[in-house]
Amino acid sequence: MTRLISTLSQNEQINFLLTNRIPRRLLTRFMGWFSRIESYSLTQLTIKVWKLFANDLDLSEAKRTKFISLHACFIRELKAGSRTIDNRQEIISSPCDAIVGTCGKIDGTIVFQAKGFPYEIGDLIPDKLLQEKYRNGVYITLRLKSSMYHRFHAPVNCTVNKINYISGDTWNVNPVALKRIEKLYCKNERAVVELDLEDKSSSITLVPVAAILVASMKFDCLDKPLDLKYQGPNLINCQAEYNKGDEMGYFQHGSTIILFATENFSLYKDIESDMRLSMGQALLTNNLANKPD
Repeated sequence: MTRLISTLSQNEQINFLLTNRIPRRLLTRFMGWFSRIESYSLTQLTIKVWKLFANDLDLSEAKRTKFISLHACFIRELKAGSRTIDNRQEIISSPCDAIVGTCGKIDGTIVFQAKGFPYEIGDLIPDKLLQEKYRNGVYITLRLKSSMYHRFHAPVNCTVNKINYISGDTWNVNPVALKRIEKLYCKNERAVVELDLEDKSSSITLVPVAAILVASMKFDCLDKPLDLKYQGPNLINCQAEYNKGDEMGYFQHGSTIILFATENFSLYKDIESDMRLSMGQALLTNNLANKPD
């Protein structure tokens, strides 16, 4: 048992060194360039190598199974009917396929990226009004593995009027790094997307966080992707209406979305850390929905 624990610790150390103690931004830029090379044979070879490290990569649900570039594979669309959206009025659905990370009630304005690694909402979201909205609310961390479907969708009927882009680093956001780097999400490239709901007493905000080899978010309501090359304003006005399940954008490669909700929401009954979710699956319950005044 002692030897097994030692081996696991050594493997974690190797993983951390290989994915973080390297020129992260340079490697991310290289991956962005490489992934867009249009060559069917090179792409097929690269996917085969990728499957050696991501044995859960499943392309059978993809609308197309032949890709001209690795980028096209990363941002693949799914066949119609591949995901079921939970359309119950009181349910907030998962915006993406994901592994559930830390989640639960917000302690005042403190949340956790991993056990023993707290951070303030204000360190992640530089908006005092939003920080107060989610005081004592609920949060859930959704990690998209590199092998997963990378598009994200509206978890509820909503309007998006602005996106706040925050430039930063490109640390890996895997569990190994989350247990070693304090306030990691607060250091990385990210966007703050408040979803305006019909019920003004409720609020949902998505914080997509970029990572090494990805550092690129494309929102359907914006002309340009938000990435390491972006030179525009941080606060970007837009006007987009979404029905629950509508596509909002995509990551390249894989990353994380942290969802914040006001205190009238709670985690859906079976949600817990380390479980695997599909986009559209029940995530939160609005405890005030369908209740008499």
